[in-house]
Amino acid sequence: MAMACLFSSAKMAAVWCMVILGFAMAAVRVHCQSTDTLGFISIDCGIAAGSTYVDPTTNIPYVSDTQYIDAGVNQNISAAYVTNFMGRRYLNVRSFPNGTRNCYTINSITPDSKYLIRASFFYGNYDGLGSQSRLFDLYVGVNLWKTINITDPGSGYRTDVITVAASDSFSVCLVNTGHGTPFISGLDVRPLKEILYPAVNASRSLVLTRRLNMGPTDTFIRYPDDSHDRIWDPFNNIPFWAEISTNSTVENFVDDKFEAPSAVMQTAVIPVNSTKLMMSWEPEPGDVNEYYVVMYFSEFLTLTGNMSRQFYVYLNGHLWYAKPFTPDYLFSDAIFGTNPTEGYHQYNVTIQALDNSTLPPILNAMEVYSRMSDVNVPSDAGDVDAMMAVKAWYKIKRNWMGDPCSPKALAWDGLNCSSSLSNPPRITALNLSSSGLTGEIATSFASLTAIQILDLSHNNLTGTIPAILAQLPSLKILDLTNNNLAGSVPSPLLTKAQNGELVLRLALCLKDQVACRFSQQSVDLYNDRIESNPSLCGNGTSCEITPTTKKKKLSTPIIVIICLAPLLLLLVVVSIIWRLRKPPSKGNSVEPQNEETLKRVKEHQDGLLQLENRQFTYMELKSITNNFERVIGKGGFGTVYHGCLEDGTQVAVKMRSQSSSQGTKEFLAEAQHLTRVHHRNLVSMVGYCKDEPCLALVYEFMAQGTLQDHLRGSQPPLLRGGRALSWRQRLQIAVQAAQGLEYLHKGCKPPLVHRDVKTGNILLSESLEAKIADFGLSKAFQSEINNTHVSTAVMGTPGYLDPEYYATNQISEKSDVYSFGVVLLELLTGQPPVITAAGNAHIAHWVRQRLARGNIEDVVDGRLQGESDVNSMWKCADVALRCASPVAHQRPDMAEVVTQLKESLQLENPYDSRTESLYAEAASDVSQNSALEIERVAAMSMADRPSAR
Repeated sequence: MAMACLFSSAKMAAVWCMVILGFAMAAVRVHCQSTDTLGFISIDCGIAAGSTYVDPTTNIPYVSDTQYIDAGVNQNISAAYVTNFMGRRYLNVRSFPNGTRNCYTINSITPDSKYLIRASFFYGNYDGLGSQSRLFDLYVGVNLWKTINITDPGSGYRTDVITVAASDSFSVCLVNTGHGTPFISGLDVRPLKEILYPAVNASRSLVLTRRLNMGPTDTFIRYPDDSHDRIWDPFNNIPFWAEISTNSTVENFVDDKFEAPSAVMQTAVIPVNSTKLMMSWEPEPGDVNEYYVVMYFSEFLTLTGNMSRQFYVYLNGHLWYAKPFTPDYLFSDAIFGTNPTEGYHQYNVTIQALDNSTLPPILNAMEVYSRMSDVNVPSDAGDVDAMMAVKAWYKIKRNWMGDPCSPKALAWDGLNCSSSLSNPPRITALNLSSSGLTGEIATSFASLTAIQILDLSHNNLTGTIPAILAQLPSLKILDLTNNNLAGSVPSPLLTKAQNGELVLRLALCLKDQVACRFSQQSVDLYNDRIESNPSLCGNGTSCEITPTTKKKKLSTPIIVIICLAPLLLLLVVVSIIWRLRKPPSKGNSVEPQNEETLKRVKEHQDGLLQLENRQFTYMELKSITNNFERVIGKGGFGTVYHGCLEDGTQVAVKMRSQSSSQGTKEFLAEAQHLTRVHHRNLVSMVGYCKDEPCLALVYEFMAQGTLQDHLRGSQPPLLRGGRALSWRQRLQIAVQAAQGLEYLHKGCKPPLVHRDVKTGNILLSESLEAKIADFGLSKAFQSEINNTHVSTAVMGTPGYLDPEYYATNQISEKSDVYSFGVVLLELLTGQPPVITAAGNAHIAHWVRQRLARGNIEDVVDGRLQGESDVNSMWKCADVALRCASPVAHQRPDMAEVVTQLKESLQLENPYDSRTESLYAEAASDVSQNSALEIERVAAMSMADRPSAR
C-alpha cells in the first residue's frame, strides 16, 4: 500500500517555492499560435504605464495594468529577493494602501463564456516591513474568490478560478480586511471552451485547490504545452511509488471535457509492490468544504495476451466510480464528479486494482477544486452601465470600483441600493453633493430608472437642465441647488413639480418669497442668494418648486370635508355600538363566541372595518356551505368548510369556534395579514364575516389540498394516471412556495415572518400551483440593519422550528428559511420532519448522514427513483441543507433560495422535456451506474459507461 498527502494545509495548497519554480519553465517550445488569437489577457501589475514585453520562456506578451485600474501604487520588490531565474512580472507589484476595495476591470469579454482567471502574488518585502504577514480578500465580480494569506516574503502565491462571464466585462477586486495592505503581481485571463469543466456554469465557479502532474518531472508545465495555459505543478514522488513515462504523444478525444496536455499525460505513477494508490487532503480553513475532483489516466503499454489494468476508485471508503476502470491506450481519459464531495474532515482517495488485474493502478494527473461562494447578486446591468458612464463623464475617483451595490458592505460611496424580491439590487439614491463636479449634467443619469433621489447640489455644473430627467419614473427629489446652470427649467420637470410628483430644488430657501416665470407658468419660489444658479431665471433665483397654492384661503371642498368629518365619525361610532349590542343569532350550527372573544373582536374592530373584501353575513355562509356540510380541514382556530358562491366559485370558509384567547388573536391577525398581502403564491382572501358572535374568513379554494397530503397523507391525492407528484412537479411547487415566502420577507412593508411554514400550510390548486396559507402566527418585524430580530414567544410546529429561535426566542426571516429547508427535504425524501423509523431522527440530520456516503439515491423518495435528473436533486439537497443549517447566519435568504431552486428546475426541465405533459410517464430512466454522477471522458459505448460526455 502506498499513500501520499496531496497537501497538508491551505498554505501548502497555495504556495510554491520561487527557487524551485525558477519562473523559467525549463525548455518549453516557443513557436506556437499567437496568444492574441487565443484571447489571452496577460497583465503585469506594477510596471510603468504603456510598458509591454514578451516573456522569453512562454512567448506570452504582457502589458501594463494601467489600462485596467486607476488606483494603487507601483512598487519594486527588495533587491534581496531578486534572482536570476525570476520572471520579469514578479519584480514589481501594485499595492493599494488607500481604499477598502480596489478593482481591475477586464473588458472585451464574451458574455456567458468560461474563463480561467489567475492571480499571482510575490511580496519580496516591497514595502520594507519585512516579515509582517498580509491577509486580504480577493473577489471576482461580487463574490469572494479567496482569502490571500502571505506569510513568507520569499515565496510566491497564485490562485486560479474557472468562472462564467455574466456580461462583456468583469472585475477582480482586492479588499483590505485590516490585516495588511493588499497587493498583486500579475493577472491572467484565459478563455476556455464551453465543453470544458462541465461542473462550471452560470451559478457555480470553481477555485483551484491543487493541479498535479504525476511522474518523473520537476518542471512546471504550462503554455504552450498546455494550450489553455493551466500551470501543472510537479508532484514530489514518494518511495512507495514508481515513476513511469512514454515518449509517445497522448491524444485527446474529440469531446474531451478537460483536454489535458500530452506533456502531462506522458508521465504517471504506479505503486511499488502494491495494488493500491492512496492520496489524501484536508479541507481548507473556513467555510469551504465542497470539492470537485478530476483524475486523469492513460495507458502507456500495448496490452497483449492476458495482460490487463483494471481498478476501482474509492472516496473515503465508498465506491466513487461504480464500474471497473480501464485506461485507454495513449488517449487522455478522466474520472470526475459533476456534484461535490463534502462533509469530510479528511478526504482519502484510493485507486485499487481488481484481483484479476495483472497490472497495478496508474495515475497521470489530478486536479482538486472547491466551489466559490456565490451568495451575492450583481447589481442591475443597466444601473452598472449608467454609473460607469457617470464616473467616466466626471472623472470621479472615490471608491467607485467593482459593482456599485454588491456586496452591500462594499457599496459605492453616495449610493443607496435596494433589492426587490429575486431581482438584482437597484440604485434608489445617488448623492454627489459637494463632489467638485464640473461641466453639464450627464444624460447618463436618465438610465437610472429606479432612482428616487438625485442630489447634484453644491457643485459647478453648467449648461441647461436635461429634459430627459423628467422621464425617470421613480424620481421623487432632484436637488440642483448651488450650481451655475442656465436657461429655463424643462416644462416636463416643471409640470411634475407643480403636480406634486417631484420635489425640484434649485436654490436654498429662506423666508423671502418671489415669483418667477418658467415656460409661461407661474409658481411660488423662495429666494436664497443671487449666486445660486443665477442664470437659470433671469435676475432671480430659483428654489424648491412646489404645487401652486393660494395662501390664507381654503377651497370650498376642503371646508365641506372639514365640516362633515365629525358627523361621519359619529355615525361610525354609533354603528359599532349597535353591532356590539345586537343579540346573538339562534339555531346556528357553529357555536357562538364567548365573552372574551367578543372583547377581542371589539379591540380589533378598527382593523376589521378596514377590510376591503366582501363582507358576508352568517346566513350567507350557511347557504354557501350548504349548512356547513363538507369539512375540508380542522385546526386550533376551528373548522374549514367547502363552499360555493352564487357564481359557482368554490371557496373555503374558516369558521372561528370557541377556543383559547390565543386562538382569537391568531384568527384576527390572519384577517389583518390577508388584507395586506397580495401575491400569486399566497392564498387570497375572498371575504369575511363579522356577524357577532360569528367570526369567519372566506378564501380561495385549493382543490388539490395540502402538500403534506400528497407526500404522506393516509389517502394521498393521486394525479392523472394514478401517479404521485413527479420530481419536476415538486420543484415547481418548491419554487412557487419560495416565491411566496420571499414576498412576505421582502415585498411587505413591514416584512412578515410566517412562523409556521410546513407542508400542511402549502396548498395546491387544481393545476398544482402552490400557495402558502395560514397566517395566524405571522409576525411583522422591522427590516433595518440593527433590528432584524424580534423577541417573541416560541410558536410553530415541532420538526419545523428553527433551533436558534427555540433557544433564544429571537425571530427573524431566517426562521422561515429553516422551516422551508425542512419542506424541501420532505419533497426530496417523502419523509416527515421527525422520522420515527430512524429513532425519531430529525430529517436534516438523517439526510446529512446518508449523503455523506456520496449516494443521493439513499435519501430520494422511492416513488421518484429513476425518473429524474440526479444533478437537479443534488442541487436541491444542497439548498435544503443550507436552509436547515442550525446556525441562522449560515442560511441563505429566500431570494437566493428562489434562484437556486429555479436553476435546479432548469436542470430537470431538459430531462422532463421528453414528456408530453406534466402528468405523462417518463420516457426512460436515469442511469444508475454512478453514485455521485461520476463521468468518464474517453469514448465508450452507452452500454459501457455514463452517457454525459
